[in-house]
Amino acid sequence: MFTGIISLVRPLLRREKSGREQVLWIDLAPWSADLALGESIAVNGACLTVSARVGELARFDLSAETLARTRLGAVEPGRRLNLERALRLSDRLGGHLVSGHVDGLGRLVGRQGSGAGETLSFELPAELGRYLIDKGSIALDGVSLTVVAPRGARFDVWVVPHTLRETNLGELAVGEAVHVEADLVAKWIEKLLPGGGGGPRPGLDELLRRGGYLDEEPR
Repeated sequence: MFTGIISLVRPLLRREKSGREQVLWIDLAPWSADLALGESIAVNGACLTVSARVGELARFDLSAETLARTRLGAVEPGRRLNLERALRLSDRLGGHLVSGHVDGLGRLVGRQGSGAGETLSFELPAELGRYLIDKGSIALDGVSLTVVAPRGARFDVWVVPHTLRETNLGELAVGEAVHVEADLVAKWIEKLLPGGGGGPRPGLDELLRRGGYLDEEPR
């Protein structure tokens, strides 16, 4: 589990093919003192496992599923990646709950200066639009951001100067794809509601009646 607060941005050093899978090598020098094999690291929002270490270099194996759901298999060496270590129970939850499981690829469709920061506009796959609520949370390339003015599958985020400096969002070009993870709590609520996973939602009275809080027939 992660929070979407990026604590390290490092360039991809090397990408290799390994059969039908791929391997990434990243220099994690600031974390090398206590970085453990098997540890989970969010790499541009995708939860990956440290499978080997050579000095300060860490190896990450990309499975076929990861390659199908993310753009990590197309990242060129030298491109900077957002990194976050897994959340400890004693940590502050500065962003929101992020699982590191990418739901799909969105796309940056516009960016413009907004005061000291920037307003970035994104478009998501149509099926993810239902998770967009004004002032709700979303993770883009692993960064916890606040949704502004959702319009179907489009929305804006206002990115403060600190985030532009401390993540790779400042380098994102219009038209580029980003990893999208919708709010985890929203997905659980959707799944647990009757008819979860899509389709019409029952009204409040119907939900209360199914839960035994309302009589079937008024007295």
